[in-house]
Amino acid sequence: MYRDRIALYRKLEHLRESRLIVMVTGDRRGLETQISPEFLDYMVDHLDVIQRADKISLFLYTRGGSITAAWSIISLIRQFCDELEVIVPSRAHSAGTLMCLGANRIIMTKQATLGPIDPSITNHPLAPAIPGQAGITYPVSVEDVRGFIELAREEMKISDGSDFTQVLLKLCDSVHPLILGNVFRATSQIRMLARRMLKYQVSDSDTVERIVAFLVSDSGSHDYTISRTEAKNDLGLNIEKPDDELYGIIKAIFTDIKQELQLNEPYDPQQLATSTAPNPYSYSFKRALLESVEGGSNAFVKEGQLIAIPVSQNGITVTGIQDNTTYEGWRHEQL
Repeated sequence: MYRDRIALYRKLEHLRESRLIVMVTGDRRGLETQISPEFLDYMVDHLDVIQRADKISLFLYTRGGSITAAWSIISLIRQFCDELEVIVPSRAHSAGTLMCLGANRIIMTKQATLGPIDPSITNHPLAPAIPGQAGITYPVSVEDVRGFIELAREEMKISDGSDFTQVLLKLCDSVHPLILGNVFRATSQIRMLARRMLKYQVSDSDTVERIVAFLVSDSGSHDYTISRTEAKNDLGLNIEKPDDELYGIIKAIFTDIKQELQLNEPYDPQQLATSTAPNPYSYSFKRALLESVEGGSNAFVKEGQLIAIPVSQNGITVTGIQDNTTYEGWRHEQL
């Protein structure tokens, strides 16, 4: 819980001679959250309390989210400090990796990983629909599109102008041309943002271009993970390995957060509603956190009731689950 973590937050601030902000987007299966513009207003509140610091440490755990929100959050934080470091206890993937690029240094535990920042278009009305799932669409990534084109050129040896035109037309049969344009426009944008972010930790222009190329396209898959060793030795990012004392604090903070957000426990409404009493089962789940010592805790929560209802199907009675959400939004806790 937040009140239990305060002592650890103060220890970390003392050790790093900085002011700490903790940002977590939960990835509990069934209750996933992402980096979004909503974080900006709450981040402002924490920074207004800090006012100005020589150094800010951002403790970050995320699977990703909005690229523009990630850029805006880092740009905002940098207005309040001379030096920014990002502490990665476990995962800072996709848009989270972009945030790491905007720091002066990245502190990574031995289990921490970064990831590619290649963009994908999700939940767009023109994206390819998933058959049988109304309103659900396939995400379209630049790597998927590039892979299809490279398959035609390199594996199938299609290079003739008219034949290659047919390949592109076939692609457009499955993916709307506006989505394809959107994907590559997003790619150009993220390359630009990554270059601007990297100026704080990498000065050599060739190294910057190599890092950007790898993270945006050359890694081959959005699921690729980048270890601390690869981030430092192969990519050339400014990576710091925590000593035993710092590692112990980082691990203790993240362990407490994992327990509070139940990150290792898949959300199973059927199991909760049928194996616990009473019926209905009342719930309150924290799904994301933004915390600091003086600024308190902002938690994105979902609250409601799960009701087990007998349902007859072909003469057989089964248990259906009705989820009555009564609240979904941010709540604030102060010491």
